[in-house]
Amino acid sequence: MSWIYLMIAGVIEVAFTTAIRYTDGFTKLGPTLLVLALAGVSFFCVAKSTATIPLGTAYAVWGGLGAVGTVVTGILYFDEPVTVARLAFLALLIASLAGLKLVTD
Repeated sequence: MSWIYLMIAGVIEVAFTTAIRYTDGFTKLGPTLLVLALAGVSFFCVAKSTATIPLGTAYAVWGGLGAVGTVVTGILYFDEPVTVARLAFLALLIASLAGLKLVTD
């Protein structure tokens, strides 16, 4: 169940980091409240995941999932650049996350 919480936390992290784009420097109330609510849920889920996943692993996976998801979101929805180097480093990050999962009890 802890890994499920961690996956949910990662997906919600992508949502709240994407929502930051619409806060206009945290001057727009609605988007700012959305960011805060989503961040709170994401933090709750990552905290729940640490019941059986080591803290360092949980944090690394949570941050990595958020980073990969946010980069992919930027590419798909915000016309951010797609380069060979960028994709290679994303692949390396994904491989690292998978490796952490494999070596964690």
